[in-house]
Amino acid sequence: MSMEEPVGLFVSSFAGILGIESAIFELIIVLLGAALLGLSFHKNKHQFSSYSAACGWFLLGLFFYLQSSHYVEIADPLLIIMTAAALPGGIALGYWEIKVKGDAHESLHWFRGCVTWSVIPYFLVYSIPFLNIAFVDFTASSTEWMLEFAGLGSYEVGAMRVDIVGQPDMTVSEWDGNKWFLTEPLGESGFYVPFNHADGTPVAISFILACSALQSMIVFVGAIGALSSVSLKRRLRGLLIALPTIHVLNVFRNAGIVWLTDTYHNWSFLGIDIFDFSHSYAAKFISLFAMFLLAISLFDLLPELHRNIIRIISPVTDGIDKLRDNLS
Repeated sequence: MSMEEPVGLFVSSFAGILGIESAIFELIIVLLGAALLGLSFHKNKHQFSSYSAACGWFLLGLFFYLQSSHYVEIADPLLIIMTAAALPGGIALGYWEIKVKGDAHESLHWFRGCVTWSVIPYFLVYSIPFLNIAFVDFTASSTEWMLEFAGLGSYEVGAMRVDIVGQPDMTVSEWDGNKWFLTEPLGESGFYVPFNHADGTPVAISFILACSALQSMIVFVGAIGALSSVSLKRRLRGLLIALPTIHVLNVFRNAGIVWLTDTYHNWSFLGIDIFDFSHSYAAKFISLFAMFLLAISLFDLLPELHRNIIRIISPVTDGIDKLRDNLS
């Protein structure tokens, strides 16, 4: 986090006082926030649940806000906006938790579970090297298979590597770190595999955990799993629709990015090269649109999901309606 950004500077300084690496401290923040939300979700009848949830929303908002500096560095406009809005959004949700009653409270209860069971599984995968490596390897291998099946070239997945803060990157076989729980802060790449042509020449693309679409899958796991009033059978049916669909779409996405980058490596537009254009702009727009369509397709099976989403976004839509009325 840059020196000009006071929130990140404060968090980094506090971590230093505690003698903890900033990256590890941020991991503690997000897991504590998710734990507080989970406590409020599973103990919803207790008086403290709203206050526990409010603290959880603040900590989660703070964590995602702290990631915004990374997306500024890599010039990813969509994620800059989303992460920068996380802290004020978390504060607003915390305030709403304490004030709201009735039907909206029911939907907030669902939202607590949705976020809890999205955040915790993701960071468990991130924090357990064996799982992290498995997801990265599966994603890269699936992409290689798709490219060769489609006749778009012959490729191979390189040796798994790890990027540890303060150390040169190395192969996982050379790394002597704990394979069961992450005890060292990962660098930007984390666990990754380079992607090569079959003759060994590099494609200039590596696969990391973020390429696995785990974030998208886990959002649906949380959103569907938190529908506690819905039968287990219907929830499992929803997951069986969502998860394989996301994986297949993500394989197509990754294969497209690899093929475009490898084929049109000299292309640029307004200083944006083909990788940044396909990865940070085109693929993200298409992915968000696909997620939107998938959610709509699930609303017939799980109308409770639609009802909760509408209630959660109602303060925003009501505010827009009031603004439009005042301007008209």
